[in-house]
Amino acid sequence: MLFYDPVVGAQYTFKILGRFTVARDGAEVPLGAAKLRILLAALLVEAGRVVPVDVLVDRLWGDRPPAGARNAVQNYVLRVRRSLGAAVVRTDCHGYIVDVAADGLDAHRFASLVEMGKNALSRAEPEQAAARFREGLALWCGEPLADLPSERFRDVVAALREQRLAAQELWAESVLRCGQASVALAELTRLTEHHPLHERFWAQRMLALYQCGRQGEALACYRAAAGLLAEELGVDPGTELQLMHQRVLTGAPEIAPVHVPSRVRGNLPAETTSFVGRGRELVEITALVDRSRLVTLTGMGGVGKTRLALRTAHGCAPGFAHGAWLVDLAAVTEPELVDRAVVGSLGLHDQSMRPAADLLADHLADRDVLLVLDNCEHLVDEVAALVLRLLRAAPALRVLATSRERLGVPGEYVFGVPCLALEQGVDGTASEAVRLLVERSAGCGAVLAGERHGRAAVELCRRLDGIPLAIELAAVRLGTLTVEETLERLEDSLDLLTAPRGPTPHRYGQTLSAVMDWSHGLCTSGERLLWARLSVFAGTFDLPAAESVCSDAGLSSDEVLALLTGLVHKSVVMCDRSGRSTRYRLLETIRQYGRERLRAGGDVTVLRVRHSDHYRAVAAQAATEWCGPDEAAWLARLREELPNVRAALDFCRTNAERAPVGAEIAANLMRTRAWFHSGTLGEARHWMDSLATRLDPAACGPIVPITAMKVFIATIQGDHPAAAALLDEARSLSACADAPPLAYVEGVFALLVRSDPASIGRLARVRDDFRALGQHGDAHMATMFWTMAAAFLGPADTAVRACETYVAEAEASGAEWGRTWAQWCVGLTELRHRDPARALMPLRDALLRQRALDDNWGPAWGVETLAWVLAALERPAHSAELLGAAARLRRATGVALEGLRPFHDLHADAKHLVRQRLGPRVFDEAWQRGAAGDDAVAVAVEIAHETHGRGFR
Repeated sequence: MLFYDPVVGAQYTFKILGRFTVARDGAEVPLGAAKLRILLAALLVEAGRVVPVDVLVDRLWGDRPPAGARNAVQNYVLRVRRSLGAAVVRTDCHGYIVDVAADGLDAHRFASLVEMGKNALSRAEPEQAAARFREGLALWCGEPLADLPSERFRDVVAALREQRLAAQELWAESVLRCGQASVALAELTRLTEHHPLHERFWAQRMLALYQCGRQGEALACYRAAAGLLAEELGVDPGTELQLMHQRVLTGAPEIAPVHVPSRVRGNLPAETTSFVGRGRELVEITALVDRSRLVTLTGMGGVGKTRLALRTAHGCAPGFAHGAWLVDLAAVTEPELVDRAVVGSLGLHDQSMRPAADLLADHLADRDVLLVLDNCEHLVDEVAALVLRLLRAAPALRVLATSRERLGVPGEYVFGVPCLALEQGVDGTASEAVRLLVERSAGCGAVLAGERHGRAAVELCRRLDGIPLAIELAAVRLGTLTVEETLERLEDSLDLLTAPRGPTPHRYGQTLSAVMDWSHGLCTSGERLLWARLSVFAGTFDLPAAESVCSDAGLSSDEVLALLTGLVHKSVVMCDRSGRSTRYRLLETIRQYGRERLRAGGDVTVLRVRHSDHYRAVAAQAATEWCGPDEAAWLARLREELPNVRAALDFCRTNAERAPVGAEIAANLMRTRAWFHSGTLGEARHWMDSLATRLDPAACGPIVPITAMKVFIATIQGDHPAAAALLDEARSLSACADAPPLAYVEGVFALLVRSDPASIGRLARVRDDFRALGQHGDAHMATMFWTMAAAFLGPADTAVRACETYVAEAEASGAEWGRTWAQWCVGLTELRHRDPARALMPLRDALLRQRALDDNWGPAWGVETLAWVLAALERPAHSAELLGAAARLRRATGVALEGLRPFHDLHADAKHLVRQRLGPRVFDEAWQRGAAGDDAVAVAVEIAHETHGRGFR
């Protein structure tokens, strides 16, 4: 909301949607006298239009102006100009005028956003509409012109209020159309309370209730509205309310819940249990997210920060065009990996050398994203630095964080999450704490009914201070004990507390600690032992992992499942059956409690050794089996296991004797391409660099593979000096100089860095070496690069033979990723050595298959190669467009084309040819069109199909 004064070179912001303020270059400008403020406000409400002097006189003094009022107006104008600059207020023959750009006044910005929202609704884009309405409503900071005399601007304030009400109606309509009735309901409840005679809000609230499956409450809502209208106005509900009442009564199909295919982007997990209470907090936090760029939920462990943040994020997600994304930092122990954890959670696959923070800043710069950073308390300084960097780089970014302490970032709004309410509702309904106890105990087969049970339930929740985690742990016991017996057995633990009963954080912490001790004591000895041992896992884990890591002479693997089941039933371990296999996890507070018990027993190192050994075995199995029909399943599994892999690598990095194990894990993950799909090459390089310093240079076993992989990464990243130095280092290990991993990276280096035709024979030989060793995945990668080298640098017969070999082997393997690259190699071979027109369909098919695999790396090369083909086919406009689209994809993945010589050479040839044919201006326009597109793959596929259909076959 800026106004630029060409005289003084200052930027002004004007706000009237709340307290009237003027700021220059971000600092508020005091205008002094009330008359000056009224005068400027009178001009601003008519910004862009001439305001006659008589109108200004009326705004300033009403129907009783003083003598000389017109001269006084002129004097006030001069004083405003002295304060703000001469160009702010212009003189016209009929009066005065303030010219404000579209974003120069908050009211203008609000009107513009509302119009954008209406247009999005008309295009059937409710998510976009909701985002625009939300952004516009967030500009409101109270009653318009709240600090000026109301009688002077009564007409303006009334009009602005009506505009705000209309925008709120449209926001609710948009959210309901998104199928997010529960999101709209919280706000509509507040709106009907503040505007009880506004019938449209009542009708929308009824619809939201009905679509949430609460038909009875929707009908009760109608009765409440009808009663208010009769009491206050003596009228019956209007047509809209009556029609909604009839539709709810009959279950009319036109108001059925909206089932919208999930178009909301992000990675927020689905809720697995009911969400109880927190209505007030949800409304307040949602409002904070609307108007604040950083909101931090603080509170003790177990108070429900994460659950509240996720429910808020689910509600807000439709309003963010680029989605809501969760980053769980609980498993991040190394401060240097905070930014990479965010990169991974956002699904970015950057392979460049640039810092992850730079990647995030670039990625988020023009995106409308809600970022949920969970469990920040152990990394506050690093998280705060990253958040500040991202907020400055990305104007539309919103951050919702959870932490036991505030982040301390400028502009941060801190919301202290309270425990669940212990008081009954005004209508006599049970308190939030009791409702949670009742719902969770019902899941254990217990029914809390009757006055006696009710009183005991209230007392139990009071003794637990309304702490959600404590209530959930206590509810488990109600499957075998009455609520009175549970309360009695808790007394001994709770009475050990010495702090007063005041609701202080210290008191809450002691209460939760006592309940955790009590729950721990109610477990069997085997369950207690397993609870402690499971605390070594980061994120989620599966049953084989639990059996492998937690069993020993004192706890057999056969016992683990029964004990794990017991911990699930006691709500110590959470269970998720939504994926390919059952995954388990401990809530962070419970995991920390288990870790304390593990430390007390002196078993942490033993368990972490077994943990790292297990994930070494997983990585080794993946490296053996990935190139086959189970390839996609392996990549998905490794993505799930990444938090545990990071924990294992961190342990190996900090324990010199375990460094070879960590090196083996990191190298095997590189062999499976997991760092391409689940992490980034930058993270792979981080682990390999830190582990390599702990390895014995004389130990060829671990040092050669990890050094070879470092050469490969540096080569792919285009870091030629580092790649060359690392290659020399690897060669210095003379005892292992002929090792296939070293020969393999020498071949890749010769191809990509030097464009050396000798790479063809070198890669062919190492391919045979890998096959002889039974390393089929490594042989597959060598075959792929051999085929590339032959196509780029070899004669036609060699290129065709290599391509046919690769296609046959890829098809036989059943590895879908390999098939996509085999098709790409067919396209490259046809372009270079046979018929470019026959490259169209293989390249198109490779792109479609890569999209199905969610491959973000391959399409950058497929789109680029299609551009080369179209240049050869004399389709320069389409070629230029795809060159721009490929550049956008490369930016997203951090690919440095200049560092990959054969690719760069063909790119330069195609660009030069197309630019010559089109001319610089037309080329640049086509290139920009491709670079600005949102879906490069779809554009490339369409162009390939259309070109093929025109007879280029």
